[in-house]
Amino acid sequence: MTPEQFAAANQAHLDALVALTCRSFEGVEKLVALNLQAVRATMALTVSAEGRQHPGAYGRQVYDIASSTQSEVAKLVESQMAAAQEKILALVDVAVKNAPAGGEGSLAMVKQAVMTANGALQNVQQAAKQAVSMADASFDALEAMTRQPCAPAATPPA
Repeated sequence: MTPEQFAAANQAHLDALVALTCRSFEGVEKLVALNLQAVRATMALTVSAEGRQHPGAYGRQVYDIASSTQSEVAKLVESQMAAAQEKILALVDVAVKNAPAGGEGSLAMVKQAVMTANGALQNVQQAAKQAVSMADASFDALEAMTRQPCAPAATPPA
């Protein structure tokens, strides 16, 4: 690896870290703004008896902010992992081409191990996406249940 390649790799990692930090701060800013809005609404409710806020709205907004922030972070991590895997496979390919006689088998095993690890990572990412999707559906169902009016209480017999 040349000094220029090393510097470029370090710059790419720094850029990725800055992007990840920015996405995280954007999520925090949204949560702070939501909390301020909730405090204002609560204060308005204490002053005015006629104002009503849906109890699940705050939780849903917090979930939406966390979910979108997680999604952005996941996209950044996935792109960084894909780029890293491409670089590793390229290095392995170069090593295979330049390997001394008899070393091809070992390098082929390394390449296969990298490809297997990548497949496992993709399976984990897919499972995480399915879990988020299931959580979304569960949260939607819970929110729908909280919006349904309660049945009037039965009057006890006299």
